[in-house]
Amino acid sequence: MAEIVANPAASVAEKLGVSSISEQEPVAAVVTPEVQIAPEVTSTPQIETAAPKTAPSIHTSTKTPLYPESKFELIDRFIDDPRPLRVAVIGGGLSGILSGILLPAKVPNIQLTIYEKNKDFGGTWLENVYPGVRCDIPSHVYQSTFEQKTDWSDQFAPGAEIRDYWQGVATKYNVHQYARFGHRIEDLTWDNADSVWKVTLTDVDTGETTVEVQDFVLTAIGRFNAWKLPDYPGINDYKGVLRHASHYDPTFDPTGKTVAVIGNGASGIQLVANLQKTVSHLDHYARNRTWIAGSWAGDERTLEPQPYTPEQKSLFASDPAAYLAFRKDLEDKYWRRFSAFFRGSPENAALRERFTEIMRTRLAKKPELLEHIVPDFSPNCRRLTPGPGYLEAISEDNVSYIRTPISHFTSTGIVTTDGTARNVDAVFCATGANVNMLTPFSIHGPSGLDLRTLWDPSSPHPASRGFPYSYLGQATPGYPNLFFIHGPHGTGPSGTVPHSVENQLTLYAKFLRKVAREGIRTVSPSAQAADEFIAYSDAFFNSTVLSDHCSSWYNGGKPGGRIHGLWPGSAGHVTAVRREPRWEDWEYTYLGVQGNRFAWYLGNGWTRKEADRESDMTNYLRKPGERVELRDLHESWWELPGVRE
Repeated sequence: MAEIVANPAASVAEKLGVSSISEQEPVAAVVTPEVQIAPEVTSTPQIETAAPKTAPSIHTSTKTPLYPESKFELIDRFIDDPRPLRVAVIGGGLSGILSGILLPAKVPNIQLTIYEKNKDFGGTWLENVYPGVRCDIPSHVYQSTFEQKTDWSDQFAPGAEIRDYWQGVATKYNVHQYARFGHRIEDLTWDNADSVWKVTLTDVDTGETTVEVQDFVLTAIGRFNAWKLPDYPGINDYKGVLRHASHYDPTFDPTGKTVAVIGNGASGIQLVANLQKTVSHLDHYARNRTWIAGSWAGDERTLEPQPYTPEQKSLFASDPAAYLAFRKDLEDKYWRRFSAFFRGSPENAALRERFTEIMRTRLAKKPELLEHIVPDFSPNCRRLTPGPGYLEAISEDNVSYIRTPISHFTSTGIVTTDGTARNVDAVFCATGANVNMLTPFSIHGPSGLDLRTLWDPSSPHPASRGFPYSYLGQATPGYPNLFFIHGPHGTGPSGTVPHSVENQLTLYAKFLRKVAREGIRTVSPSAQAADEFIAYSDAFFNSTVLSDHCSSWYNGGKPGGRIHGLWPGSAGHVTAVRREPRWEDWEYTYLGVQGNRFAWYLGNGWTRKEADRESDMTNYLRKPGERVELRDLHESWWELPGVRE
């Protein structure tokens, strides 16, 4: 057999804190670059009875060894020492908070920074303070799966309570240690030489601009964060109060005022229902028809509060089994809505019939409005909005429901295309946000092309795809080390938002662990994989009502536009897809010498734990009779010999 003629590298011994490995208990020998191994002896040695001949021994031979000479020296690192990764998360809403909890728990040696332009966590629930802002799904469904709140005040919590919940979760898990509040991202530019993202950010207080370096960037900016005022002619000439719903002035007193609300999406519907009671007159500009749903999944909302009783909250707090049963029953309904998204399905037909009857009943004071509101597209083509109190509000005499398009603004009001001028004290634009998912900052990849140009439907650039082109909604070819949290195709039409975000972050943690452990410099999905995903998505969405002729944020506000706002499948479907990455769909570059994918990864051939006399190298063994879940055996990512947490 071959014989090892040198001790392990001294550097390994120094790392282990001993003078020489040979002085310790016997351990497995390690071959280093200086080690030479003699060839195996293949013939039977002769027994010598006289003095030994002078033939050289395998220890002293001066012949050139037959073993191939290595082309590089081993990198002196342990395989179980992942490298530190600088990771940036852009956005401090629900997704940013969950990132600050889950990523440090799942990714060893992560150096995390969460950039947030506001002065605290909360995202949309921090920014939106317009009258009537609240969640349109039950409070107990809109919370983390691991941090349950049993004492929600209302079945559909007000925005401030949701904000307080998520800020409280951030405080409990000390997410603030990663936060850089009051910093707005201006640009991301890929540095080809160092394979890092250069992040340009501005201090919103001082205006100072700085550049920081990150290995990975995860965008968590939300779908409705990049609000903007509409670009009607003359809008800058208007002298009254002009605000976007997402930038509402809480000091504004609408009592006795004449106001206009532009838009009939979720925020516009809530604004109209709540302002109508106090204003002298309200002009509601509603360009699109829309379905007003009774509820999302059978949980009826009213304009008035729907508080939980003290007895209910006491039961939830004192009886975990009762609370779990309540929450499971409530949340289960949000996983069961998928069939209503298919064209021609009995479930979708039933929605159309039910919603039409609800709208007819609630418009009893002005039945003529029904023909102007009921859409010619199927329910679920646009996002459903329960809209409690909305239909009743537009039926009142102090509301004008206006479908004539806006021509321009004047200094005192709005003029429609039929020439009618309407003067108002205030205009609130509930015109939504950036439905194309274009980021409010530039992202220049290795080619120099801004990702926004690639995605922008109005871009004349020959490389433009005209929609949010991505691989499984996770990343875009040509933009390495960049992931999207709840970006394009971010969630299924069913399920819940918090579960979906937690699931996606868990997927990204697997990428980050692989990169840190295996010496991967860059990861990027292949163009072929992305193209084939888009082809699948097109085939899937063509069978659903999502491709009906309607305008929504699902299709970038363009009827017939490519669907990118939802996953092409159910919530259970996307959860299964995110269970394990398809590593074969990705392209990699490596830190190793001469591009060798194993040089950095395999290191010096050792794990740190196996030479630590205090570590438990047999932690995989259990007591006799102790239950072992065979589905999990040897599959927990952290449970290597010597390591169990």
